[in-house]
Amino acid sequence: MKTILITGGAGFIGSHVVRLFVTKYPDYKIVNLDALTYAGNLENLKDLADKSNYIFEKADILNAERLAEIFQKHQPSGVIHLAAESHVDRSISNPIAFVETNVLGTVNLLNAVRNLWGDDLEGKRFYHVSTDEVYGSLGEEGLFTESTPYDPRSPYSASKAASDHFVRAYFHTYHLPVVLSNCSNNYGPHHFPEKLIPLIINNIKKNKSLPVYGDGKYTRDWLWVKDHASAIDTIFHKGRSGETYNIGGNNEWKNIDLVKKLCDIMDELLERPAGSSRQLITFVKDRPGHDRRYAIDSSKLQQELGWEPSMKSEEGFRETAKWYLENEAWLDHVLSGEYQAYYEQQYK
Repeated sequence: MKTILITGGAGFIGSHVVRLFVTKYPDYKIVNLDALTYAGNLENLKDLADKSNYIFEKADILNAERLAEIFQKHQPSGVIHLAAESHVDRSISNPIAFVETNVLGTVNLLNAVRNLWGDDLEGKRFYHVSTDEVYGSLGEEGLFTESTPYDPRSPYSASKAASDHFVRAYFHTYHLPVVLSNCSNNYGPHHFPEKLIPLIINNIKKNKSLPVYGDGKYTRDWLWVKDHASAIDTIFHKGRSGETYNIGGNNEWKNIDLVKKLCDIMDELLERPAGSSRQLITFVKDRPGHDRRYAIDSSKLQQELGWEPSMKSEEGFRETAKWYLENEAWLDHVLSGEYQAYYEQQYK
């Protein structure tokens, strides 16, 4: 049985990747390694807890000794590395945590697979999941490609850029079979409510103000999280070693236009008068180092590996809003911190 170890598998994107692999590949053993920090929520995966091909290991990727124990125990032939600190605002207030987890943690994983695999690299793969934010900021025109020079503007994107460089260095120096991907902003079910879309949905539901940075014209490409999971599946199995693949949703929105669209969707779902939620929009002081625009060119992935996004923007935003309205218990647990008790109940 092939064993795949997925780091950060209790997080937003990671939980969707874990679910896809556990259900799609019953002949794989999937090991979910997660430290269960504030953003790691095993309630996202409670339907998988009793699956015979699913194992959870609580561990911090900063603990090299613990990683060595887990790698020796499970002998993974593949690693999909998603564990990361990812919130830009948090990186501005505490950059050291991002250096530790995103850079040192990644190097610990690279060393763990080197020590386990040695020279036996046939059929092995280390997949590093990164972000489009490493490329910096775009003007009104143009797209990020895999050859776009790195130009990180925040402590978060700088830490991810550094981890990308280490992964590529291990490919060139040690011939480690690696593959990388850089994705645009994800959205969908189970997104931690500090991020824009779930924050806006939750605030609309509670009739709270909807904070929008600066003039609201910051532009992002939005990627349905299940499309991202399917892209990771494709790249893991078909991507060429040493290559980078950009993953985008072909779905650019200015922040203010996205917030207005969510207002209109929520008014409809909550049966409120049309336009009422837009009255909650409040422009707030801009974030330091705020990148103006991100946009992904994913043509390499589409042409070389045959992947393309499936979700249309308005349909995805509507499905996301409906999910949060139908899963109030999940959201309440996250906001109160009670979700962290699930691990104690399930595994202790």
